[in-house]
Amino acid sequence: METKEVKFAGAVANGFLMLFVNLAVLVLSIVGIVYAIIHLESSGGETGGELLGGSILLLIANIIMWCGLMELEPNEARVITWFGKYAGTFSQAGYYWINPFYGTKKLSLRARNLDVEPLKVNDKVGNPVMIGLVLVWKLKDTYRALFEVDTQTMATSTQGTDVKSIMNALEKFVRVQSDAALRQVAGQYAYDDEDGSAGELTLRSGSEDINRLLEEKLDDRLALAGIEVIEARINYLAYAPEIAAVMLRRQQADAIISAREKIVEGAVSMVKMAID
Repeated sequence: METKEVKFAGAVANGFLMLFVNLAVLVLSIVGIVYAIIHLESSGGETGGELLGGSILLLIANIIMWCGLMELEPNEARVITWFGKYAGTFSQAGYYWINPFYGTKKLSLRARNLDVEPLKVNDKVGNPVMIGLVLVWKLKDTYRALFEVDTQTMATSTQGTDVKSIMNALEKFVRVQSDAALRQVAGQYAYDDEDGSAGELTLRSGSEDINRLLEEKLDDRLALAGIEVIEARINYLAYAPEIAAVMLRRQQADAIISAREKIVEGAVSMVKMAID
């Protein structure tokens, strides 16, 4: 998958240094305002107005500067935009300050687990089966995750601007695509080789091959959202309840027939040995 994510190349300052600078500017602006008010009262309003105006502007600028501070933990990233234009992704853990006019959105790069509840699907020969999936995934391309999937409106209760809403929207996207991929893979193979197609790959006997194919299908589907599939495995496989009893009796009958064939084969072998 070709990534569209680029590293943020703008100016980034140490957050602790800028915290100290902001505190100093805040104290300076407040002192200037107080001193200007005292000077205005003592002079009858003739002098001190320039100092008061400059101190107020400095206080407003200081309030804006506080918005540039940001904190990042390991395996977190900030997608940075400049008035709607993508400016890059910053993922270095620590405490930093950037231009407060940049827009930032936090995303989690940590691995997430998804347990897909068993679905009822028809296998290759038309038998209804219940099949479930466990999936481990994480974000690989923050640009695709944020700008090529509509995470802004997929959240139900909010507009999806915070990290929790965005990741929940991505998880919803992963869940829907996992269901589709699971149905597609399950429909290509029979549950078992009981129909006489011995040697063909089946859902029950070819678990490793099926899981590998499932990972490939999921990778193709989730590449649009910049998501990497770490592991995908079928964790539940059974006949649907409406045919489970019938299939159980069929398996029992097959077992009885196999046992009788073994008995007959053994008797024939003994007779052959005796004749020899």
